[in-house]
Amino acid sequence: MSRWVRIGGVLLAIAVSACGSAGGDAVKGEQLHRACFGCHGTELYTPDRAKIRTSAELRKAVIEWNDRMNPKFTKEEIDDVVAYLERDFYRFP
Repeated sequence: MSRWVRIGGVLLAIAVSACGSAGGDAVKGEQLHRACFGCHGTELYTPDRAKIRTSAELRKAVIEWNDRMNPKFTKEEIDDVVAYLERDFYRFP
């Protein structure tokens, strides 16, 4: 096997791994989101109340709210919560 094929394989594996982790796990996110019910329910996510319009805005909001959490969500847990909220409420195009 040539050196370039091996390098390409490694780069592909890294790219696939990065995409998978950035996407988050919506099922885990749903479980983690239960911690948020201490302050609010899902009424914030209804179309007439939702102020978030993009995935980037949603991620920023989850990170900002995470500052109030104790213990705080990890980066992976934030990815999971964002994936859950996108799947069940926001459904960005």
